[in-house]
Amino acid sequence: MKKSFCLMICLAAGAVSAQNAKNEFDCLIEARQQVDVRASAEGVIEAVLVRRGDKVKKGDLLAKLSSGPELATVNLARSRSTMEGEIKAAEARVDLSKKKWERADELARRKFVSENAKDEAEAELRLANEQLRALQESRLLAELELKRAEEVLLQRSIRSPVNGVVVALLLKPGELASSNQKDPILKLMEIDPLNVELVLPLSHYGKIKRGQRARVMPEQPIGGTYPAEVEVVDPTMDGASGTFGVRLRLVNPGNRIPAGVKCRVQF
Repeated sequence: MKKSFCLMICLAAGAVSAQNAKNEFDCLIEARQQVDVRASAEGVIEAVLVRRGDKVKKGDLLAKLSSGPELATVNLARSRSTMEGEIKAAEARVDLSKKKWERADELARRKFVSENAKDEAEAELRLANEQLRALQESRLLAELELKRAEEVLLQRSIRSPVNGVVVALLLKPGELASSNQKDPILKLMEIDPLNVELVLPLSHYGKIKRGQRARVMPEQPIGGTYPAEVEVVDPTMDGASGTFGVRLRLVNPGNRIPAGVKCRVQF
């Protein structure tokens, strides 16, 4: 009786193991994306502020282009946009012209001066107002020109578009960088989160859904088991092999898992 019971337990355990083996598939852990970082403007590289292997965050300064003329343009535009002398003088002329017109209007109503003198005072006030408005419009244009010059200057600073790791430095200080150049300044890899790519047999189509949970087991020496989530299920299949592709999203805090590692996945 005891032998029969033990045999039943062993057979059940074997069946569970076989079922788990059927639900495990080979996979490959890949970087979320590789980014070629280029300059949006042409210029000579003044400094590269990172090294291969450095971790960077989105917005971190990676490199700088020489920016002497652009900085001078910003300073000039800022000076023009903050000049107050001409506007203050024009405002004073408006105030004076307004007072002259008010006096002329009062005297004209009392018949102490002619209507012509009143008209001249009114015309002088209008001219002063127009001169003030023209200067205010020039001030606004100067402020817009400052913003434009600042945007041009910002293009001389190359910042990281993603959280990632520097995997290659291709250009050095003193070399020319531009948006249409063959080699980027450097390359980044985003490895948090990671992509887990696998190919499943046609028999599993419809069983794997977006949002479904899975366990990813990287090969040694990484090892361990990590939770992942189905992110993409290809809507097309490979007719020759009878398979379809699936991508999982694997959160990788602290960049513990490197990209390029083989793995097994279990749903």
